Amino acid sequence: MASLGLILCLFSVLLLSLCQIPTAIEDERKAKELARGCASGCLNTVKGKIVVCDVPNDVMEQKAGGAVGTILHVTDVDTPGLGPIAVATLDDSNYEAFRSYVLSSPNPQGTILKSGTVKDNDAPIVASFSSRGPNTLFSDILKPDITAPGVNILAAYTPLAQTALPGQSVDYYFMTGTSMACPHVAGVAAYVKTLRPDWSASAVKSAIMTTAWAMNVSKNADAEFAYGSGYVNPSVAVEPGLVYEIAKEDYLNMLCSLDYSSKGISTLAGGSFTCSEKSKLTMRNLNYPAMTAKVSASSSSDITFSRTVTNVGEKGSTYKAKLSGNPKLSIKVEPETLYFKSPGEKKSFTVTVSGKSLAGISSIVSASLVWSDGLRNVRSPIVVYT
Repeated sequence: MASLGLILCLFSVLLLSLCQIPTAIEDERKAKELARGCASGCLNTVKGKIVVCDVPNDVMEQKAGGAVGTILHVTDVDTPGLGPIAVATLDDSNYEAFRSYVLSSPNPQGTILKSGTVKDNDAPIVASFSSRGPNTLFSDILKPDITAPGVNILAAYTPLAQTALPGQSVDYYFMTGTSMACPHVAGVAAYVKTLRPDWSASAVKSAIMTTAWAMNVSKNADAEFAYGSGYVNPSVAVEPGLVYEIAKEDYLNMLCSLDYSSKGISTLAGGSFTCSEKSKLTMRNLNYPAMTAKVSASSSSDITFSRTVTNVGEKGSTYKAKLSGNPKLSIKVEPETLYFKSPGEKKSFTVTVSGKSLAGISSIVSASLVWSDGLRNVRSPIVVYT
């Protein structure tokens, strides 16, 4: 059974549960379906057994029936099973292979082993239930920004809330969701700000995004629309080398280009603000740490991004541009080398994606720009999509 990835304790008999079967054929069919799903009232003979369920559930029925463990059939296995008894989850292919064994064996057996740590070579993977891009309000600004741990995180828990065990009071509990990923990123931001107290919020955000670990697109089908700039890397974020800073006025001028009224923007700004043709700033040229463009499938015009980076490293630093990613995109960076005489100095550059390379794009094509001084690598995703 190890090949199925089960982590199960106490030697016990595997059981496909059945309800008491009524006489009517239709009722019998429904009863079997309920039994296979471990529905309420169908687990009367499971004491000391490992119960197999065709559908995921909260395992309370199995526990109430005296089961010592349960195996659940789930569509997505990116959330490991948790409960008051031992839980294992199997995806479609593994579950069918396992069920075939149970049904073909006259005495199917299973073992629940002591919990242990197993290295997952596929990690990190963005959970199937995590929200995806693109940005529905601002199409040329990449969302999400960053990926952080958010599945089965041991977190402080209020004793007033319900857990998987009714009436149980706990100080810590395993939690899953954006509500777990956000504290990780907030903690990283606080860590960076503590060591770099003079940095603006945009500089902290830039440092976190540009130092993130690049994630594997083959394991995350939605690419940057699933993981943003990558997997957060706190220890490197305090020494990014370069940052992309954005002033409050930049955001307001971007709203001007989207035809928001001066009155409405003034409300957001908390003071008087007037839009002018000279001050308008397109989404594409907002000084964001990622470069994103929504295009039509038949687009043939070049896409140009304008960016400015600030040196937060040593004086006399030289950064060279490195491009990597999808060969479908023809990308040019000007200039290809940035030299900084002193900390705090700013340098501007442009990134141009050739229009000829855009023909035939069906969904999302991505690449990346890395500014490297040989020690630091300042990475920005480049995403073009239809």
